[in-house]
Amino acid sequence: MSPVSPISHDFLLGGDLPVNRLGFGAMRLSANGFTGPARDPETGRAVLRRAVELGVNHIDTASFYRSADGTVSANALIREALHPYPAELVLATKVGPARAPDGGLQLTTDPSALRPMIEANLETLGVDRLDLVYLRVGRMEPPHGESLAERFETLAAMREEGLIRHLGLSNVDSGHLAEARAIAPVAAVQNNFHAGKRDDAELLAACEEAGIAFVPFFPLGGGTSDLAADRLVKVAERHSATVPQIALAWLLASSPVTLAIPGTGSPTHLAENMAAGSIVLTPEDLADLA
Repeated sequence: MSPVSPISHDFLLGGDLPVNRLGFGAMRLSANGFTGPARDPETGRAVLRRAVELGVNHIDTASFYRSADGTVSANALIREALHPYPAELVLATKVGPARAPDGGLQLTTDPSALRPMIEANLETLGVDRLDLVYLRVGRMEPPHGESLAERFETLAAMREEGLIRHLGLSNVDSGHLAEARAIAPVAAVQNNFHAGKRDDAELLAACEEAGIAFVPFFPLGGGTSDLAADRLVKVAERHSATVPQIALAWLLASSPVTLAIPGTGSPTHLAENMAAGSIVLTPEDLADLA
C-alpha cells in the first residue's frame, strides 16, 4: 500500500507570503477560553518561542484574545516573546468581534468601529503593517444574506493606506466571498471546519479553485466531541498517533490550500500538534476518513 503524495509544507499566502501549512493559533495562550482564568504568561512566551523553533512561521491572533480579567493578552505575549520578529514570520489577526462587559464576545457591524480595532492590533503587536486581517462576519456560523460590503470596503481602504497587506474573511458563506472579491482581493477564509464538521466543503472547493487559503478555526473541534469518531480512532491506531494528530493530517490532506492553526498553551501539546505535519495518510486512511 503506497502513501499519497507528500503534503507540501509551504503555501504562498496572498501569492507572496510563504508559510508553513501547519501554523499556530494564539487564542489559548492567555486563557483557556474567553471566560477562563489567566494563564501563566511565561509559559505562553515559552510556547511561542518553541513554536517558531519547530518551524511555525504563521501565527493567528487577535487583540481580543486576552484573559477575562485583562491581565494576559495574546498579542502582548507575541510581541514580548518574538519581537523583533523574524523576517519570515506572518502574523494574522481579525477584527469585528470585541470583548463584552461579561468577558464574552460581541460582534460589530459598524464599519467605523474597525479602524480602532486595526490600530489596537498594530500597537499591541508592535508593527506598522498587519500581514493578514480577517473580517469576522458571523459568530460561529455565517449570517446568510447579511452584506459585508461596507465593512470590507473600510478594510480595503486601510489596505490601500498600507496598514494591511492582505485581507481575509471569517465565518462567511460563498455569497460573502463573492461580494468581498468584487471589492478587493481575498487572501484567506477562516471558518469552523474540521474532520468532524465538514459543512463548508463547497466553500473550500471555491477557495481551492481561486488559490485562496482556507484556514479553519477550531481545527481540532474546539473542545467538542466531534473528533471521537471510530474512523479517526482506527486511523490513529494504524499510525501509532493520537486522534488530534490524525485530524490535523486529514485537514492538510483535504486540499492544497488548507492551513492548520492548532492552538495551545501547553509545550507538550505544541510538540504533539507539530508532529502531525510528518504524518502521511495513505489512500486507505483517506477512504476510512471520507
